[in-house]
Amino acid sequence: QVQLVESGGGLVQAGGSLRLSCTASGRISRINHMGWYRQAPGKQRELVARITSDGSTGYADDVKGRFTISRDNAKNTINLQMNSLKPEDSAVYYCNAQIVDIARSSLDRWGQGTQVTVSS
Repeated sequence: QVQLVESGGGLVQAGGSLRLSCTASGRISRINHMGWYRQAPGKQRELVARITSDGSTGYADDVKGRFTISRDNAKNTINLQMNSLKPEDSAVYYCNAQIVDIARSSLDRWGQGTQVTVSS
């Protein structure tokens, strides 16, 4: 069983910071891309940031310069440092990972989601 567990959401005032973490566990052989998505009420889930196994990163335009994604391959963990938060950043944030398990099956796994609420 391969799963992702997220932590670090919460309530913060506009201009504040939060740090999200996501750890993959289970019978993992290799993790390729990992990333963070978010979904606000009434909106589609959207990509926030992603990182490849060699550390290359990509960001949505509206978070560039404010959010930083990082990865610890030894711990199968990614983090999302969110600074200068805005009310429009409020959403449920989901971790996603493209995983190859020890049976060499390719898996697309999602975390359970963590709520981020930014008050104005």
